Amino acid sequence: MKKRDLLTPIGITIGFAMIMFGIISSGGMGGFVSFVQVSSVLIVLGGLAAALLVNFNIKQMKTTHHVIKEAFQRNDHDLADLIQLFERLSDRARREGLLALENELDEVKDPFIKKGVLLAIDGIEPEVISDIMSAEVDAMEDRHYRGRLIIEKAGEYAPAWGMIGTLIGLVLMLQNLSDPATLGPSMAVALLTTFYGSVLANLVFIPMAGKLETKTSEEVFMKQIVIEGVIGVQSGQNPRILKEKLSAFLSEEMKEKQELQEEDEAKYAEESLNEA
Repeated sequence: MKKRDLLTPIGITIGFAMIMFGIISSGGMGGFVSFVQVSSVLIVLGGLAAALLVNFNIKQMKTTHHVIKEAFQRNDHDLADLIQLFERLSDRARREGLLALENELDEVKDPFIKKGVLLAIDGIEPEVISDIMSAEVDAMEDRHYRGRLIIEKAGEYAPAWGMIGTLIGLVLMLQNLSDPATLGPSMAVALLTTFYGSVLANLVFIPMAGKLETKTSEEVFMKQIVIEGVIGVQSGQNPRILKEKLSAFLSEEMKEKQELQEEDEAKYAEESLNEA
């Protein structure tokens, strides 16, 4: 299940707030106004957009807003629940056979899990199931990489276009050294384009690409657990053994949390039995 990732907008907001604080605390609102330069903005944003259009095709560019949207969302993965699911599937498969698992799929929302269980129900060999599901994971990684590449390239191009703006400003300044009135505006264009490009790259694009890469790694990790779980169910592993095998993917903190949860559930079941 996807939820809003508040850390991304919070981080960007704090970053811009700190920049504004540094500017205003040094020069007041007048200092802030001096950092607003329309020509510098146009050079950086326009040049950045042009470079991306040259680098990518129209199909890739159309996915940009979807990729950016992903940076503001997070996947709510619960490893403990996933392990319990495969423990339950393994137990039912051993007692009633693999065909009985079709009834369990109504409660499963993840299409990757459904696909794996259906492959197991069809009696496909574990090695083949692993190959099919691993190929899907590889394809997902490739799709994510190609989508993330746009953001990564934006992080590379933004400072470069800032430097181009700086060169433009310096050329204009050197051409008009005889006119002192033009030196200030020309120098402002020269410095502010580099400033804009650096801020966009290091506060927005590069951190956003890093978050997307982390999300992909987490999703791959989850799918690896699913593959191991499906193979365990298909091969008829003991539910307890399968649970211990999948629990190896958990951190020590998550293992302790899982043990406490199991103890609470056992205690509740015992109390309910005594009351009955």
